[in-house]
Amino acid sequence: MAGAAVLRVLRTLHPWPLVAASGRSSAPVESVLPPASCVLFPLWRTSCVRTLQLCSALSAGHNKWSKVKHIKGPKDEARAKMFMKLGMMIRIAVKDGGSNPELNVNLAHIVEQCRSKNMPRASIDAAIKGAEKAKPAFQHMFEARGPGGCLLLIEVLTDNNTRTHQEIKHLLNKNGGMLSDGARHSFNRRGVVMVPSQNILMERALELAIDVGAEDVQETEDEDEQSLLQFICDSTDLKKVRASLEELGMQISSAGMEFVPRTLLPLDQDQLDAASTLIGALNDCPDVVRVWDNIQADS
Repeated sequence: MAGAAVLRVLRTLHPWPLVAASGRSSAPVESVLPPASCVLFPLWRTSCVRTLQLCSALSAGHNKWSKVKHIKGPKDEARAKMFMKLGMMIRIAVKDGGSNPELNVNLAHIVEQCRSKNMPRASIDAAIKGAEKAKPAFQHMFEARGPGGCLLLIEVLTDNNTRTHQEIKHLLNKNGGMLSDGARHSFNRRGVVMVPSQNILMERALELAIDVGAEDVQETEDEDEQSLLQFICDSTDLKKVRASLEELGMQISSAGMEFVPRTLLPLDQDQLDAASTLIGALNDCPDVVRVWDNIQADS
């Protein structure tokens, strides 16, 4: 009886012709089967909705993994590469002036730069101790010309001059550059102190430069595109300029010796892209410590 009652309700919702037991009926046989849209099994339809929601969640998880893979991965790789370069700079500084930062001003500045880049203290100490025990390595400066005629100074630290020379020459030739003697004459070795700009106008920055004894001040950006002021001074005044800026309440991002171009060279967009590719390839070379250029950044 209950089955008959259910059948009557279903006929009311969606009637369809039934076949007699004898099979005598004018209706086609296929009409006996309920259409796909029939509401015979509502639980199945609810199950389908839940399945769609589950698929959506899986998709979100996949997108999250893509962000980790394409964003976090390269950042971690860049961070490890930066620490490796800082370790090479420590090695050079220790080789030139010893392992005591109190007696080696250059090493003290590099250690401070390591701290500003959040390099762990244990890694800094290990780099200093490792520099004392490291096998002999050669410091060399390659002079080169890049796309658009820009000039490059490529500082390397290597235990095999021949191998490194061939690698640098290969990277230059592959990316539109070439070795070029005399490029170093277009740069001056100067002390450079970097501080966050903190929305300081250029007129005020020039006044600060005069007050602290710097020769010049320029605007620049770090790898995170944060605005910085670059105070340039004579190498012998580096410590004094840094201390004076700190007394004025300025936060020091980094301080050290740099090669500052005497004149800047503007490049068009294609040349700028090609030069950027070349410098990136050089920085990826394990033996390269730093690359300086005379490219005008705001061209």
